[in-house]
Amino acid sequence: MLYWWMKHVLLGPLLRLFFRPEVEGAENIPDRGGALLASNHLAVADSFFLPLMLKRRVTFPAKLEYFTQPGIKGRFKKWFFTGMGQIPIDRSGGAAAQAALDTGIRLLNEGHLLGIYPEGTRSPDGRLYKGKTGLARMALEARAQVIPVAMFDTDKANPIGSKMWKPHKIRIKIGKPMDFSRYEGLAGDRFVERSITDEIMYSLMELSGQEYVDIYAAKAKEMLAAQEVGAPAALPTQQRRTAATDADRIPETEVG
Repeated sequence: MLYWWMKHVLLGPLLRLFFRPEVEGAENIPDRGGALLASNHLAVADSFFLPLMLKRRVTFPAKLEYFTQPGIKGRFKKWFFTGMGQIPIDRSGGAAAQAALDTGIRLLNEGHLLGIYPEGTRSPDGRLYKGKTGLARMALEARAQVIPVAMFDTDKANPIGSKMWKPHKIRIKIGKPMDFSRYEGLAGDRFVERSITDEIMYSLMELSGQEYVDIYAAKAKEMLAAQEVGAPAALPTQQRRTAATDADRIPETEVG
């Protein structure tokens, strides 16, 4: 109930008024059944505008810290992010990472739309970074389609580090569903999961027009931080290709 109040009464009308969001390809979202929405990640605002523009409810995993902060501010954050359809995920690694995957698979099997950011964190500079293979594992385990989603200009409305959002038109482009049933029974094969993930990232690159960088976004943030203090740490670049048939995977990627 809180989700729909936030979407249609408390927050949604304000977002529509100040940011005039538009969506292209909404017909690619299935009317029912579990599916993964794999999106590029430019800003915190991504998790607000995508659910706003879709008829179906979208569930996003969110950092556990959003739900565990003490005090009045912490309770407000928990109420707010719960109302936005987000669920707490422990990202500390190991058993926590497996628990996060299990939660995603359960939600898909229950018929939910699950929003996932394959990069694992926000892009530090607007480029598209290497995807993590947990997305592929969930798709295989739950036998779910993956729908690529490209967000545009949310980083202009909600720049990294900003406390206040700036009015700016937001666009969302939703691609055709991707089916990986040809890999049925191969969940856990790291080569297969890397191939699937690279195929999804290629689709996102084509859909968004972003430059692809063949390292993880978290590593890129470390390298950019090193640059700020004078350490040499140039980020690699990846030339965009114009046809998906050029390669089965994004060139120069490795398994893992």
